[in-house]
Amino acid sequence: MEAETSASIMMINQDLIKLGQYDGSNFDHWQDKVKFLLTALRIVYILNCEPLMEPDDNASEDEKKEWQKRNYEEVMCRGHILNALFDRLYNYYKSFDSAKEIWKALEYKYKVQEECTNKFLISEYNNFPMLDGIPILNQVHELQDIANKI
Repeated sequence: MEAETSASIMMINQDLIKLGQYDGSNFDHWQDKVKFLLTALRIVYILNCEPLMEPDDNASEDEKKEWQKRNYEEVMCRGHILNALFDRLYNYYKSFDSAKEIWKALEYKYKVQEECTNKFLISEYNNFPMLDGIPILNQVHELQDIANKI
């Protein structure tokens, strides 16, 4: 059973799901793709849970196996997230210890940045001036460009 699971995970990982590397733009789109991959691999829960303490010598075999399993899945999750980043982002985020830390840092940086950009674009759209000396179609195209960026 365990061999089947490993084989299916390898097949999913290698053949079915190909992620583009994140370059710093369109974070929501990239985040959805990575969440889908981690869900398919059944390790997305790592992004929301606290790390387990390493069991001491008095811990039961079940506790030790659970810790080993969680540790393995943490490494897999972290590796998949890092693998989905361009080199310059990879080099920065590889120093983070856990997948959850990387995920939260990426969310903080790129969601805030995206929200600020959207606020600016909405303001630019709402305050767009129609000028008399410029052809209307040129101004309409410029306004459509702003709307498309939002």
